[in-house]
Amino acid sequence: MDACTSFAPVASPDAQILILGSMPGEESLRQGQYYAFRHNVFWRIMGEIYSFDPGLPYPARLLALGQNNIALWDVLSGCRRAGSLDAMIRDAVPNEIPALLRHCPHICKICCNGTTAGKYLKRFYPELPVKTVILPSTSPAAALYTYQTKLEVWRTALKY
Repeated sequence: MDACTSFAPVASPDAQILILGSMPGEESLRQGQYYAFRHNVFWRIMGEIYSFDPGLPYPARLLALGQNNIALWDVLSGCRRAGSLDAMIRDAVPNEIPALLRHCPHICKICCNGTTAGKYLKRFYPELPVKTVILPSTSPAAALYTYQTKLEVWRTALKY
């Protein structure tokens, strides 16, 4: 099992919604970018909801999220994991979500990208003062939902 370390948060003090993944997958860690695996539909969904090209360079995609008051991070700061699957996560260590909420006092909703992110958020921070919703994962491993279903659920959740 490999040791994995998450990225720094992408969050301005004006952010209103925090999107939390569990832990970046192997391709994301290799590229140093959130949701870098080409079959993950996160950027495609964000592009449709916020009207930007998901093929933009990574910094421009992050800027587009920030312009729409979206912050991005992961529940876990570190873990051990073989491969990219959330089911393989061991020795999970949480990020300091409460500290980020203090830094971004306008966050009124946390959207967990998948059930694993929601599970770890509840385990480590069961009493957060912010509404939390668990959304279908944008990962290709979450094949239970069609792309269109994921898009509509995410679109509804990201209204504020």
